[in-house]
Amino acid sequence: MLAALLLLPAGAALAALQDPTRPPDFRPSTTQASPQKALSVASILIGEHRRTAVINGQPRREGDRFEGVRVQRIYPDRVEILEQGRVRVLRLEALPQVRETQ
Repeated sequence: MLAALLLLPAGAALAALQDPTRPPDFRPSTTQASPQKALSVASILIGEHRRTAVINGQPRREGDRFEGVRVQRIYPDRVEILEQGRVRVLRLEALPQVRETQ
């Protein structure tokens, strides 16, 4: 059997190893997903008629779009954004710890 495989042309050997469930016109994607942007939430302000989050130093409201990102929802402790068709959660940065001095 091994001798029979060695006698086959290289193309025939590769055809024998193809996935039978793959569509005949399948071509693997050559594009790769771009890495996520580095985004940070410095503060969140929630009022009766307004929700604003400071993201990368800029105030953003629900529905705002910037750099290919859409702000979906602003919560008291986090912001949901839509990036490349996926929901991503940005957490409010922790406040620096202040120690008492005596």
